Amino acid sequence: MQEETIDQRDRAILRELMRDGRLTNAELAERVNLSPSACLRRVRAMEESGLIAGYVMLLDTAHARIAECYLIAGPADYVLRVVYRDASDFERIHTRILTQLPGVSRVQSALTLRTVKRTTALPI
Repeated sequence: MQEETIDQRDRAILRELMRDGRLTNAELAERVNLSPSACLRRVRAMEESGLIAGYVMLLDTAHARIAECYLIAGPADYVLRVVYRDASDFERIHTRILTQLPGVSRVQSALTLRTVKRTTALPI
């Protein structure tokens, strides 16, 4: 399904599902002002086309250690988002995990002071 072929109803469905992927079809249909059968047809078409690639559950990041890893171009090879409890936990992750990985010769860290914005939603 190409972006040009989706209409405002499809966009409304996508926005609602990005806010809450656990909505029942009946709840979703009510929010986008469609009958449940029409809503389900649209969702299935977007799933089959690959526009909706899947559904995920987001966990509280307090339980993760390396939450994200990106291969990048530039002075560094990778950027990691690491979640840690306190300074000693970060030191443990740094010394026992990150610097022990094969091929790692240097680690440069920047600490987040606070989260300004965090979202998984894409603009549609």
